[in-house]
Amino acid sequence: MGRPKIPRTICGKPASTCFKPNGRPMSELARIWLDPDEFEALRLVDYEKMLQQDAAAKMQVSRQTLANLVKSARQKVTDCLINGKALMMSGEEHPMHINGDE
Repeated sequence: MGRPKIPRTICGKPASTCFKPNGRPMSELARIWLDPDEFEALRLVDYEKMLQQDAAAKMQVSRQTLANLVKSARQKVTDCLINGKALMMSGEEHPMHINGDE
């Protein structure tokens, strides 16, 4: 069993809960869930242009944890863009991640 997740400081939230390809109904799309901490890491590093060290301090996580969050979030966003999947987001952890391969 892994270590319990330390609470993270999350200040931003997505403008929408879902981004999907145009012209395809949700029922036909695989879905990828972006966790709130992954969204926040992307927001701080890529949108706000913060250094990873500063973003990590703002989220109250280690720099390595922030780097892992950014890497995971970028992979999920890229998967959606390349493979035409829906990117799902919410204000809380989603209990089941659907990657379209299950």
